[in-house]
Amino acid sequence: MSKPELTVPDLSGKLAVVTGGSDGIGLGLAHRLAAAGAEVILPVRNPAKGQAVIERIKSAHPGAQVSTRALDLSSLDSVENLAGALNDEDRPIHLLVNNAGIMEPPGRQETKDGFELQFGVNHLAHFALVAGLFPLLRKGGARVTSQTSISANMGGINWDDLQWRNKYKGRGAYSQSKIAQLLFAMELDRRSRSYGWGISSNACHPGVTPTNLLAAQPGMGRDKDTTSVKMIRRFARAGVLVQAPEAGPLPALYAATSPDAHGGAFYGPKGLMHLSGAPAEQTLYKNGRSQEDARRIWDVSQELTGTRFPAV
Repeated sequence: MSKPELTVPDLSGKLAVVTGGSDGIGLGLAHRLAAAGAEVILPVRNPAKGQAVIERIKSAHPGAQVSTRALDLSSLDSVENLAGALNDEDRPIHLLVNNAGIMEPPGRQETKDGFELQFGVNHLAHFALVAGLFPLLRKGGARVTSQTSISANMGGINWDDLQWRNKYKGRGAYSQSKIAQLLFAMELDRRSRSYGWGISSNACHPGVTPTNLLAAQPGMGRDKDTTSVKMIRRFARAGVLVQAPEAGPLPALYAATSPDAHGGAFYGPKGLMHLSGAPAEQTLYKNGRSQEDARRIWDVSQELTGTRFPAV
């Protein structure tokens, strides 16, 4: 089976910010962006892990411009601190990839602000980050790419219990967080076009890729790899249905950098059932099409995070 590939345009002079860049798909994205000449900022929770990533990227790409900043997406204070620090630097941001995420802790957990962990980290923190970086995104005429999931094509928004305090279901909460991120990406692009913000926003998903999302993570209450991630790894080794690890970043890379990608669009693998293959535009999931739901999640997210975008 041939491996999908992607040519990245010259990104010299561009500043890119990638969340979740110390592992998995985010790490692959950081490598490719740096190799194309972009200066890459990686907000990370673990400084030692972040430094190891910098050394790894610079070893592979001598002369690469890459640095880390502190960010804990389970804390809105941390998001605000990062946004404040970058605004103080006052450098236009040209690319922002909202990539970081967590998946299906076996028991309900909360962020430091009391939100259900997946909804808080995967969606609300990124919503607050975009709001906090808004002046720099406008200055850079940025493209904002939000990483969602095939899980956004399942389930729905639990409007009556967004924080899943009653009858917690890990998979349902994960789907909700990714649907919310998809709705946000589409609404950001609509508002930018309506108000002349000059920001382009799109969304993508990686298909099925053997990352560490479902691997053993004691901090999340998961002491061993799930059956799902074991199966995904086997399929990846066999080259069946599942993306190879190096192909996982390609839809986000295409959505964030390709001159053929555009705002308000949705990208993913073009293979069977969109689980693997080269990146391409695909039909927006039904869960991401409702403008009423998008406006509603926007308003709720502003209220919960205490952030505000310009009214006009």
